[in-house]
Amino acid sequence: MKPIPSDSMNILVLNCGSSSIKFQLIATSPEQIAARSDQRLASGKVERIGEPEPLLSARVGTNQPERKPVQAPNHGPALDAVFAWLAAHGVLKNTDDIQGVGHRVVHGGEYFDRSVVIDDAALLRIQACNDLAPLHNPHNLEGYYASRQRLPHATHVAVFDTAFHQTLPPRAFLYGLPWAWYENGRIRRYGFHGTSHRYVMHRYAQLRHSSPEAFKLITCHFGNGCSLCAIAHGKSVDTSMGFTPLEGIVMGTRAADVGPGALLYILRLFSLSPQNAEAELNQKSGLLALSGVSEDMREILQAMREGNSRAGTAVETFCYQAAKYIGAYSVALGGADTLIFTGGIGENAAEIRSSICRLLAPLGVELDETANSATVGAEKEISGPHSRMSVWVVPTDEELMIAHDTLRCLLGIPCP
Repeated sequence: MKPIPSDSMNILVLNCGSSSIKFQLIATSPEQIAARSDQRLASGKVERIGEPEPLLSARVGTNQPERKPVQAPNHGPALDAVFAWLAAHGVLKNTDDIQGVGHRVVHGGEYFDRSVVIDDAALLRIQACNDLAPLHNPHNLEGYYASRQRLPHATHVAVFDTAFHQTLPPRAFLYGLPWAWYENGRIRRYGFHGTSHRYVMHRYAQLRHSSPEAFKLITCHFGNGCSLCAIAHGKSVDTSMGFTPLEGIVMGTRAADVGPGALLYILRLFSLSPQNAEAELNQKSGLLALSGVSEDMREILQAMREGNSRAGTAVETFCYQAAKYIGAYSVALGGADTLIFTGGIGENAAEIRSSICRLLAPLGVELDETANSATVGAEKEISGPHSRMSVWVVPTDEELMIAHDTLRCLLGIPCP
């Protein structure tokens, strides 16, 4: 591992779920950000927190991961296990070496349009958003409480999935619902994956030796969860996820866009409670339900190649819905300069990229199929020489974006 610059700060990035903690320890500084020389010191996760046999999986730098059972009845002891592992492997002498902690927080409501230091006022507003994301925000905060207790000297920063989309105009975020539902309940489109869309936007601008303000982009974050974003000159102007991450194109296990009339009929037909319907729509629908094979696109594509017709229909549905959104966002932007694929599917599934772009032929989109087939998890332009819209693959790095925002908040530098 290269020597760490003397002015570098250690930023711990935490993504806490109900039974898991994902972490990365990143050494960075403003100079390292500018030079893209940040150092990923360690990364890993603790799974099955509060369940039998919790497991820590972690690695130093790019070494092979190590796995070991740990005691983790809740998030606090899980973090203790992480810190003990970091110390045992010489990554940290003690926890005082961590200057900042960046917390992924799913929902910031209308309160937050950027990352913020978590003070008492910010904490109250984050708690006020718990009802908007009951499956995520409370667990994100569990990680915050546990880490604040163990790292009281560090600056703790909240980085919101929704913040980037707070620039959506009313015509894009309002639903056609009674006005009181928005005024009193803040029922509106919020959008998610904002940290990923923002990272990809900035990285693409760097690759083009320009600034985000110079471009009109359509970014496609395709993983187990999927969302698209229309970005005009550095600002999100529309996005496919809505009030919750359930809206948009079909995803791994999420149903995505379902007409409200169909949903009301389903509730009556199958006598489902709202809680049961929510579980079915989020965990048992999407590509898993359509293919009957898996929620994993790799397995679905293999089944399609082997002649499974339902798997083929699932792939066709995914690509068709993605192309529809891209077409719509081309209109919303008044023409897009560049289409960017990112996320596990977007970065690695050349077949999916090709299928989507074939549907975009009326927009003048043309791939270089050789470049597309050869691009797996790499930064590369894959459009053909005559394409009216350039097409790129840009791998996302949400954790690095969180680390950068945390450092900037720590130093009082505005977050871009």
